[in-house]
Amino acid sequence: MAETKEIGGYFGLEELISHEYYPDLAAVNNARCALLYIIKAKHYHKVYLPYFLCDSVKLVLEREKIPYEEYRIDRSFLPLLDIEPRPGEVVYVVNYYGLLDEEQLTRLKNRYNHIVVDNAQAFFARPVKGIDTLYSCRKFFGVPDGGYVYTDAAFREDLPVDVSMDRMKHILGRFEGTSASKYYDYFNNNDESFKEIELRQMSKLTHNILGAIDYPAAKRRREENFLFLSKALGERNPLEIHCPAGPYAYPFYVQNGMAVKKQLAKRKIYVATLWPNVLGSGLDIETDFTENILPLPCDQRYSEADMQRVADAVRELI
Repeated sequence: MAETKEIGGYFGLEELISHEYYPDLAAVNNARCALLYIIKAKHYHKVYLPYFLCDSVKLVLEREKIPYEEYRIDRSFLPLLDIEPRPGEVVYVVNYYGLLDEEQLTRLKNRYNHIVVDNAQAFFARPVKGIDTLYSCRKFFGVPDGGYVYTDAAFREDLPVDVSMDRMKHILGRFEGTSASKYYDYFNNNDESFKEIELRQMSKLTHNILGAIDYPAAKRRREENFLFLSKALGERNPLEIHCPAGPYAYPFYVQNGMAVKKQLAKRKIYVATLWPNVLGSGLDIETDFTENILPLPCDQRYSEADMQRVADAVRELI
């Protein structure tokens, strides 16, 4: 029996405009659950994962009792995987920093036949026709969760809708002008909560926020900031990179990366250490990338003056 609708009382959040970037894709509660969505829809029973990846994906597969095997990458961020996946097996390809273009992804599809592209760092890269693709929302926008799935497979389970209201404290705190450090524990607790979360539909709250974002402005600002950093630092950056659509960050390689990050943090320039779980693994390329690639922030929150400050600080420290 349907619950009786309440009439009167205080207001909740307004219904914002509904203009999401991917209105036709399946909307789920986060990127790792987006992978689970594809696995269930395609009936995969084994996944090939890169070592250069956060543990969260492996934890989901282990929880669901889905076998996986790990592979290495080269210095162009491409798989070093010499196998022919058998029926029911899939290769998980991470589009690091959004640097893999449509031609490269198509070649990987032709090489391995069954692949899933992780576009968690490439929100604005449209999916390539015929290639299963997943996206993360919270790596690009001020939302507590959310992911999208592109696949041609039908999903036949009836998924419950997620609820996000208890995951908003760190986002609202920073929006109100409080320092990020004050709410960093809430951010971490929110991140930890995803380890046990089950596959669900995207929450109404996240849908509502995503529908009101100015995507063209965010994409344009990210690209402008990336190109500014590329002009300022490119001659000192040994990585062969280009500006992808609405980039996640500007990847800058420096030999003493961890020390530089600490010095940048003292200047209130916070640079993440991505995939720290590979540290101490003995994997040379993956460890080198984790320690020494600085994913410099270049997103829509920052102006040219902010990028000048980042570039000046990096040049001084190296």
